[in-house]
Amino acid sequence: MSKENIVRYTIEEIEAMRARGESLTDWARVDAMTDEDIERAMRDDPDWKDHMDIDWSKARMVFPDKKKAISIRLDPDIIDFFQATGKGYQTRINAVLRHFVDEQKRSKS
Repeated sequence: MSKENIVRYTIEEIEAMRARGESLTDWARVDAMTDEDIERAMRDDPDWKDHMDIDWSKARMVFPDKKKAISIRLDPDIIDFFQATGKGYQTRINAVLRHFVDEQKRSKS
């Protein structure tokens, strides 16, 4: 997808558009869809290919804890590696550390 097709709106802008009746979603068509129609559409969508047969029955809502700002010294190549992955690199560093902590806790139990 090219960036010229990406449009960003704030929640306030979306709410105002909906209040003016400017929604581009055909809600009548969505409401008329059966579960079978939805599943068929998902199976035809390549973005859902790897997620169709996941058992979501044990999924749980996760609310992330508020982050705590600290100062940490890391090797330059570590920082370069994560920064090269783009925006959100600190979140990815946190995810790697979170995985390590979870594995440590699992191996000790």
